[in-house]
Amino acid sequence: MFNRILVPTDFSEPSDAALQYARTLAAKFGASLHLFHVVEDQFVTGPFGAEMYVPHPPGTLSYLTAEAQGHMNTRISAEDRTALRATTEIIVGTAARTIVEYAADNGYDLIVMGTHGRTGLAHVLVGSVAEHVVRSAHCPVLTVHTRLEQVALPVSERKVAAATT
Repeated sequence: MFNRILVPTDFSEPSDAALQYARTLAAKFGASLHLFHVVEDQFVTGPFGAEMYVPHPPGTLSYLTAEAQGHMNTRISAEDRTALRATTEIIVGTAARTIVEYAADNGYDLIVMGTHGRTGLAHVLVGSVAEHVVRSAHCPVLTVHTRLEQVALPVSERKVAAATT
């Protein structure tokens, strides 16, 4: 059913939980796993991005990309690379649009991503990358809003754990 699974990450706890779900799915379906991070270009995508262009201080994008690569290396093991044919990719852009375009351009069958579950004013001001991806992606999108330690629990035990916290 799924051959290629894309896992966008912002290195948050919901993203790590999504990666764990994606590992399970990749193993079950024999799919390859691809961890993906978008380095946000804050000078262009910030609140004034549409009205003006501000050049980056020298080395900013290189630093952010190197920092992201370090985070990626801690999340994808040698075993993942072998057993799940896991790869990593980092691209500079606008998160939601870049994720959707990358998935379509590279033939992914499923996107598995974490969501922070923002509500109220934070949701209005910041928006939701996951929401945009769900609305725009050409393939199914599985969103994960949970803590990493709950991922491996069966559903009945997760409900008990959630009720007790």
